Amino acid sequence: MKTLVIGTGGREHALALALSLDPAVHEVHAAPGNPGIGEVATLHDVDSMDGAAVAALATALAADLVVVGPEAPLVAGIADAVRDAGIACFGPSLAAARLEGSKAFAKEVMATAGVPTAGSRTCATADEVAAALDAFGAPHVVKDDALAAGKGVVVTNDRDEALAHAAGCERVVVEEFLDGPEFSLFVVCDGTIGRPLLPAQDFKRIFDGGRGPNTGGMGSYAPLDWLPGDMVQAVMAKVVDPTLAEMRRLDAPFVGCLYVGLALTSAGPKVIEFNVRFGDPDIQPVLALLESPLGALLAAAAVGNLADVPEPEFADGAAVSVVMASAGYPEGSSAGDVIVGTETLAVETDVDVIHAGTARTDAGLVTAGGRVLAVRATGSDVADARAKAYEGISSISFPGAQWRRDIAAEPLGVVEGAASRG
Repeated sequence: MKTLVIGTGGREHALALALSLDPAVHEVHAAPGNPGIGEVATLHDVDSMDGAAVAALATALAADLVVVGPEAPLVAGIADAVRDAGIACFGPSLAAARLEGSKAFAKEVMATAGVPTAGSRTCATADEVAAALDAFGAPHVVKDDALAAGKGVVVTNDRDEALAHAAGCERVVVEEFLDGPEFSLFVVCDGTIGRPLLPAQDFKRIFDGGRGPNTGGMGSYAPLDWLPGDMVQAVMAKVVDPTLAEMRRLDAPFVGCLYVGLALTSAGPKVIEFNVRFGDPDIQPVLALLESPLGALLAAAAVGNLADVPEPEFADGAAVSVVMASAGYPEGSSAGDVIVGTETLAVETDVDVIHAGTARTDAGLVTAGGRVLAVRATGSDVADARAKAYEGISSISFPGAQWRRDIAAEPLGVVEGAASRG
C-alpha cells in the first residue's frame, strides 16, 4: 500500500510513523510535511489547502490511500477532491466536516440524534450572548462557531471576559458548563460503523494546574485507568452510533475520524465537542500503543469495509506525550530559534520526538510554530511513561521553550477547563 499523509504537524508525524510500521505499507509520502515526517516519508511541497494540487499529487504517486490530518483542509473539501480523482481518502467530505466547521451544526445533529451534551444557544448579537450567559450562569462557556485551531473556547467565571470573547467572533455558541474530568475518544468511521481507539486525556491550558488560556494541547496520555470499564461501549451506543445514523440521514455519511470530546459528569458522559480528525497531541500516545496495522484500518474505513477488519489492538502499558512550545505561545510564537538535543533521543526505543512546528535551515533544526515538538514515551504504566517523557524533555532545549510540568501527574486532579483558573 502506498499512502499519502496531508499536513505539517505533530498529528501527521505520529500518523506517518504508525503507517511506516505497517508491514502492508511499502511507501509513505507526506505533503507538505515537516523535518520529523521527512525521516519516515518522502515529502512533497504541495499546499494542503489546494484540493486540485493534492488530488494531482495523489494521482501522480498512484497513492492507494490519502490520509488528511488537519481540520482546515477537511472543512475546505480536500477529501472530496481526492475521491473525485478516484483515490481512497480517509477523511470526511465537506458536508460531513461541518461537524467541526460549525459548532451550531454539530449541536443540531446532536439534538436530533438524542446525543447527551451541554445545553446551548447559538448567538449572533451581543444581546443574545448576554441573555445566554445569564440563562446558563457561571462558569461561562463561549465557543467560536468557526474553526479556531483549538483556541476558540473560553471557560471563565468572568462575565466581561466571556462577552469580550464573543465580541471577537462572528457567531458563537454559549453553553451550559459541564463539570467533571474530560477525555477524548477517537473513532475510525466508514460512514456506517465505527471502531473506537483507546480513550486519552488532553491538557489544553498553557500553565500547570489547568491555568491560563487554551492552547492546541500541551500534552496527553493513554490509557485512562480511571474510566469505568464500560465507558467506551456506552459512548459508542449513546453518541457515535446515533450520530453516524443522523449523518447518513442528512446524506452526509461520516467517513474518517470522529473525535468525541467528553466530560464525565455526575449524570454520565456528555459531549463537549465533535472534531472531524485525530486530535493533537492526544492521538500521539494512542498511536504509540497501537499494535494492529494502522494502514489496513484507515483503508478499510475509506472504502466502507470496516466490518471486515478486526478491532484495533493495543499494547499493555501506557504512553505520555509532553509538548514543548515556543516563546510567546499561545498568543504568538517565536520562529528561527535553534533546537538542540533531539538527536540524543534517537537511540531510545521507548522515547521519540514528534515534530510539530520545526524547520531545517543552515543553522540546523529551528522552531517554526507555536507548538514546536512533543516528547512521547511508552512505559509499563502512566508513571513510568511520564518519567521517561520528562527525562527526554530535559535533553532538549531552545530559547524560550515552555512546557507543562504536570502532564499526567494527577489524572483526576487536573481537570482541564472545569473552572476559571486565571
